[in-house]
Amino acid sequence: MFLSIFDIFKIGIGPSSSHTMGPMVAAARFLGDLAEGSKKVPGAGPVARLECRLHGSLAFTGKGHASDRAVILGLAGFQPDTLDPAKVDEIETRIRAGKRLEAPGLGEIAFDPDRDVIFDFGPALPLHANALVLSAHDAAGNLHLSETFYSVGGGFVKTEAEMEAEDSPQAEGPNEGAPFPFSTADEMLEMAARSGLSIAAMKRANEESRIGKAELDRGIDQLWGVMTGCIDRGLAQGGTLPGGLDVRRRAKGIHEQLLAERGRNQLQPHVANDWLSVYAMAVNEENAAGGQVVTSPTNGAAGVFPSVCRYYLDHIVGSNRDGLRDMFLTGAAIGGIVKHNASISGAECGCQAEVGSAAAMAAGGLCAAMGGSPEQVENAAEIALEHHLGMTCDPVKGLVQVPCIERNGLGAIKAVSAASLALRGDGKHLVSLDACIKTMRETGADMNTKYKETSLGGLAVNVPDC
Repeated sequence: MFLSIFDIFKIGIGPSSSHTMGPMVAAARFLGDLAEGSKKVPGAGPVARLECRLHGSLAFTGKGHASDRAVILGLAGFQPDTLDPAKVDEIETRIRAGKRLEAPGLGEIAFDPDRDVIFDFGPALPLHANALVLSAHDAAGNLHLSETFYSVGGGFVKTEAEMEAEDSPQAEGPNEGAPFPFSTADEMLEMAARSGLSIAAMKRANEESRIGKAELDRGIDQLWGVMTGCIDRGLAQGGTLPGGLDVRRRAKGIHEQLLAERGRNQLQPHVANDWLSVYAMAVNEENAAGGQVVTSPTNGAAGVFPSVCRYYLDHIVGSNRDGLRDMFLTGAAIGGIVKHNASISGAECGCQAEVGSAAAMAAGGLCAAMGGSPEQVENAAEIALEHHLGMTCDPVKGLVQVPCIERNGLGAIKAVSAASLALRGDGKHLVSLDACIKTMRETGADMNTKYKETSLGGLAVNVPDC
């Protein structure tokens, strides 16, 4: 499967790419299969009722991540990239009250979310920690169609058959069929050395083998428009986040303090860290409120990359739009390698796979934009990921709030530090990015399930649930 920049960076809604966007996409896909009709059970009558069963992490933290709402919206025909977040409450309330769906191409179908969305707290399904089984029945209760979907992180969804095919020896790499088909960081560096091109230039060539230059640049500019708009909304909003933890939005107040200090000529040298944190926190506060964000590569880590991009444009001497585009292209190249060889799913590998991957993408991207060589870019990504290894995913009450919001700020700070360190060197270093990615995958496999987005361990059980 070719992983495009628009696969790694996807416009969607909060609070979670794997627990909100993924189930919505899966439900919409199931709806399409029902309308198409070729997979239905022979002899079954027309669809009369729908059911969804959530397994694994989707069951344990589904309420906090609004997975049930996502299924409702997906079965109603909505997609994360086009859904207006302002209309979500109205749509959900109407469907819950009426206990029916008006499914596109299928007419009116019985669906009572309180009865038909089932949180199954038994053993997780075998292929991934995030699974949902969607079923349709006829008026007599006979099975019309059933499909198992896995939400594998970053809004990516696969059926059981697709998961099994991906594990086969014939599975394609993230750039298969492109001019520069690298699947690992070592391959990426070898191709850069042979071609004399930067990582961003190779990724651009791969993208332009499928779409035109103008379309690619428009798409990148649109992604940045959504990202920076999300930052601005987050910096302007006060109040308390939904979900019951009573977490106050802090980005607005911190931003106001930073602006007030600018004119006093009393800035501390570490104020750059505060700017990085406030940009990232603004995004993740918006994400926690169910607003529009861009997976980077996930919703839970959506603040790291845009924070570093905003920092580059607003604070770094010599920044420009071409450099910003190089950041996106380089970040997507690194994110594709991580996803192909390990995971970007907190439920699969902990937060090292989310904020760690995001920091690697941002570090490599910033290093590239500041003139780093391919070797320095790879070094920057490795430094950033290495110092997130072992990080657990333990959201309090299953909400993408604590520790997630602050964690994105610290991830952005680490990314800039990693890029700066790499630029001070010549790209030669002991631990390769590929070795670091392999270690992250193995660490995730060894990590106890209660520390992988189930909210059964860590901060999730040591902080009062109030």
